[in-house]
Formats: sequence, structure tokens, C-alpha cells
Amino acid sequence: MLILLPPSEGKTPAAHGPAVEWESLSFPALNASRAKVLEALGTVSAHEDALALLGVGASLKADVERNTRLHAEPAAPAHQVYSGVLYDALGFNSLTATQRRKASESVLVVSALWGAIGFGDHVPAYRLSMGTALPDVGRLASFWKPQLSAALAERTEGELLVDCRSSTYAAAWTPPAAQTVAVNVFTEANGKRTVVSHFAKHTRGEFARHLLTRRGRAPATPQQLLKAAGEAWTAELVEGTARKAHALNIILPG
Repeated sequence: MLILLPPSEGKTPAAHGPAVEWESLSFPALNASRAKVLEALGTVSAHEDALALLGVGASLKADVERNTRLHAEPAAPAHQVYSGVLYDALGFNSLTATQRRKASESVLVVSALWGAIGFGDHVPAYRLSMGTALPDVGRLASFWKPQLSAALAERTEGELLVDCRSSTYAAAWTPPAAQTVAVNVFTEANGKRTVVSHFAKHTRGEFARHLLTRRGRAPATPQQLLKAAGEAWTAELVEGTARKAHALNIILPG
């Protein structure tokens, strides 16, 4: 089982430590592409209209300025740098040592800057969304899609892929439908279902934590994943097709 996560938009910079060591990152075949994106990001972030070009507000000026020196910025494990709602709910720091090892082995983060990284890979904090277009790179989802398909093929072969990514990051890589289960979250009240956003992030983080902390073998099929979800939530499985992934719908009370 592999759990696919998006990064958090907000990130926690490392206070000190060495800069990113490229050869230590998972999927080193992506390093040339990572360097290309990093260079383009640095150029855009140094522009006088950087905030507008990156689609962020004035409150993020310091984050954008940091983008210009990412080669030298201190790096920290991805599970520390990513610090949004989903990651708070996952709660890596409160896992046991065994559970942390499991997380490091089974969690992949799809990233606008790095393509894909492992949970324990050391990276600096940065500000970049997968929906952004960069000079000489283009729209990042389109840039990464063929490269991630090639780089992740061997690592994901034969694994059940639990896809907790948002639609923006799912656009960067379409894994094989037969082995993929997209995790959706709804609220239901009086027989009416509503798609949720903030609570979807939180629930996906809780679900990832549940998969990392529950006893027994990790789910290996969509049906086993449904059973695991049913241990804590009301859930249903929508069978996929040759081209469309399975869907695990977690239903929260409205």
C-alpha cells in the first residue's frame, strides 16, 4: 500500500541545518526536471511582479523571497515542512517509531517543485502551486505528468494506491486505475450529500493516520481498504473501470 498525498500550501521552514541534498531525494531520475523548475521559480520569485505571477497575496512576500535562495535554505523532512490541515490530522510526531517507519516507507507526496518525494526526504520550505505556469516550464501539472508516469512506475507496481490528493495535484499524475482508490469525503444530512473541502483535508489526514496506526496487514485491495475505512467511518466503495480509478467515499454526518 502506498498513500499519495498533496503538499500543504503553507509550509514550516527549517530553523537550521544543511541545504537539500539532491542525490538523497527519492526518484533521483527527476533531479534534472527539479533543477529546471527550481531555476524558473527563482527567476519568477525575483521579479517585481512575483506575487501576481505566483498567484499569492502580499502576506506571503517572505515565502516568495525564500524561493530565490532555495539552494541554500535549510532542509527538513517533508513530514515537518508540510504543516497544513491534512498533516496536522495525520500527526506524524505522535506516531510510534514503528508507525513512523511505516509512514516513511508508504507515503509519497506529489509536489509542484519536486515532482514526487518520500515522507522522509529533506526539502526546504517553498511557495509554489501545481496550478502555476512558469517560464520555459509551462503549466506544472502538464510538465510533471509524463515524467511522474515514468519515474513512479517501478515503485508503484503491484501496490494499492490510496489517493488522497486534491484535484490540482491529481492532474500531475494518473496512476493505473485498477490499483488506485481515490478518497472522497462528503457530509450527509436528511439524505442529501455535500462535497466538503476543509473537512476533506482533515478527514483524509485522519484516514492516512488510521491506515498507518491500525493493527494487522495493510490493505492490498480496494475491498480491504473499504473494510479498513469502515472501522472508523461510514464508507462506500464505487468500483472503477478500465480507465477510472475506484472511489472510496467517506460519509460524515451533516
